[in-house]
Amino acid sequence: MNDLTPPLPGLSPVLGKSVVARFDGGRLSSDAGVLVLREIEQRLGVADRLARCLNDPRAQNQVIHSLADIIRFRLLMIASGYEDGNDASTLRSDPAFKLAQGVLPSGLDLASQPTISRLENLPNVRSLLRMGRALVDLYCASFRQTPKRIVLDLDDTFDAVHGGQQLRLFNAHYDEYGFQPIVVFDGDGRFITAVLRPAKRPKGVEIRSFLRRLLRALRANWPATQILIRADSHYCCPEVIDFCRANNLDFILGVAPTTTLRRHIEDLEKSTQARFEAGPKTTKLRRFKEFYDGAESWSRVERIIARVEAGEEGTDTRFIVTNLTGGRPKTLYEDVYCRRGVAENHIKSWKSHLAADRTSCCKATANQFRLFLHGGAYWLMWALRMAAPKRSTWRVAQFDTLRLRLIKIAARVVEMKTQIRLHLPTAYPCQPILRTILGCLPLLVT
Repeated sequence: MNDLTPPLPGLSPVLGKSVVARFDGGRLSSDAGVLVLREIEQRLGVADRLARCLNDPRAQNQVIHSLADIIRFRLLMIASGYEDGNDASTLRSDPAFKLAQGVLPSGLDLASQPTISRLENLPNVRSLLRMGRALVDLYCASFRQTPKRIVLDLDDTFDAVHGGQQLRLFNAHYDEYGFQPIVVFDGDGRFITAVLRPAKRPKGVEIRSFLRRLLRALRANWPATQILIRADSHYCCPEVIDFCRANNLDFILGVAPTTTLRRHIEDLEKSTQARFEAGPKTTKLRRFKEFYDGAESWSRVERIIARVEAGEEGTDTRFIVTNLTGGRPKTLYEDVYCRRGVAENHIKSWKSHLAADRTSCCKATANQFRLFLHGGAYWLMWALRMAAPKRSTWRVAQFDTLRLRLIKIAARVVEMKTQIRLHLPTAYPCQPILRTILGCLPLLVT
């Protein structure tokens, strides 16, 4: 008879005894921490929110796995580091994933890879618009009280593709074909939405249309909340500025340097460099100036803040534009605008740690749905991090660190008549924080 579980080759003996390793342990799992993500997902309701946006064309009397169950399985897979739908072929029988789906270890297997693939190709444009609205509603529901003010960080990121996907476009800067989705996070790192688009710089009309839909969804939940739009110079265009002013939105945007703007700070650059040369030259010298000016295409002049920095390599000048009336130029630049850089870390977590750039479907609608799925997985990991104590290092840990320490836990699952026992490693080093997080989950989301 053929051995279905041949031993692993190449293992050296220990003290004269041979080491034989086989994949025949039975109901074991390497992802017992997925049960913590299950508790988070139940409180957020991400899968149910997304499933309600879809029309299920299947005969309901023959359905085994509901759309919410399939989406939930996919979210848990992505958060656990299995971004490929093909992994479902083996994970569908994993006892920890079954428990996370509310299925007994001895019960039916979870959704298969073909079922997941059919789900990803199911949404149409209307369904995706509803999903985008559902994610905004999820964002608003994550606050215990309506905030007086929120900050929205807009940015785009390049997503390389290697096939004939719809909307793909060649980007000369990256020298590759790909997408360039717009992603929105708030100032605290909450995921709000993402839009798939070709790999080119967004125009003002496109950004304005995107902001209009986003603002409509936010205002449906929070009519009076003040909103600050924060972005780099890609988003500084007359359509965006006029839209913000017309809709009572605050904005602080980067501005590309022009000869007109540089005319205001020529003397400041010279004096700053002279001060640096006359000083100890241990650190760079930074000075600020504000003035009112605008591009010819702008409908009015705006408040411009210039940051001039002098060092051994010369001067470096940056400009920002804002309609905020108060605050010192240094405070607005360093404490408000420069915090926009944190959004790049959020994109890194979403894109690198959760593989949001796995947009390999042929249809643009399927790839847009994948962005939402990875956004839902981001919510699970973000909530896991926020459940940790405020002053602990876990609050600033990267998602891949959280996954390695808190999700990748070996367990032996024993199903008994009245209970299910999980036997976790006695030497597991993160027992205290895992107990703390589970104890804080009931207070995580209202």
